[in-house]
Amino acid sequence: MSDLSSVTPPRGKVFANAQQALDGVIADGQTLAVGGFGLCGIPEALIAALRDSGVKDLTAISNNAGVDGFGLGQLLETRQIRKMISSYVGENKEFERQFLAGELELEFNPQGTLAERLRAGGAGIPAFFTATGYGTVVAEGKETREFDGKHYVLETALTADVSLVKAWKADAAGNLVFRKTARNFNPACAMAGRMCIVEVEEIVEVGAIDPDQVHLPGIYVDRIVLNAHPEKRIEQRTVRAAGDK
Repeated sequence: MSDLSSVTPPRGKVFANAQQALDGVIADGQTLAVGGFGLCGIPEALIAALRDSGVKDLTAISNNAGVDGFGLGQLLETRQIRKMISSYVGENKEFERQFLAGELELEFNPQGTLAERLRAGGAGIPAFFTATGYGTVVAEGKETREFDGKHYVLETALTADVSLVKAWKADAAGNLVFRKTARNFNPACAMAGRMCIVEVEEIVEVGAIDPDQVHLPGIYVDRIVLNAHPEKRIEQRTVRAAGDK
């Protein structure tokens, strides 16, 4: 992991745009934790700015890899991602092509295991045992133990140099509110990163968010950027044909 100890953001946490929020933080070879589930709750502007920055050899921890041409799929097209630590990767043809051609590394995780690895990283827990994956390829090369007659696999925690997170609302101190299912992996990613950059649709003054409504305290957030009108693409849209009941 890279050394971010010398990074000193300007007064306050709010930056003018995504490019400025990434400036001085991202570098080649870093590990990034990126929030989102499919295309729900992804930091669209930050991902686009990351693409435009040209950084490369990245390891991306994310539930999935976006779709072709959007989300993290953009970084696959530009070959900026060297390795994915993911759970579901079935919506991206370029991902499939690179992986099958041996051009992209993949550390595959059951979805709940991925979430717990991130949560453990944010909580300072180095590893944990889980029954998920025992007796499958997921457990190959990993320590296993038996507790009360049941077998478990040792999984290590995940941490990142930088977390890229999407929230609905933030105050100027970085206290976050997520909206519905867009909450998904975002809080865990935020806590697992040594530096957290969050993209939000609204920024309010400190005190405007009821403390009981804060989903993630501002202590986890280092930089904030406003994206008031994200595209919010729908990954798959299924509609009923006319006349169907």
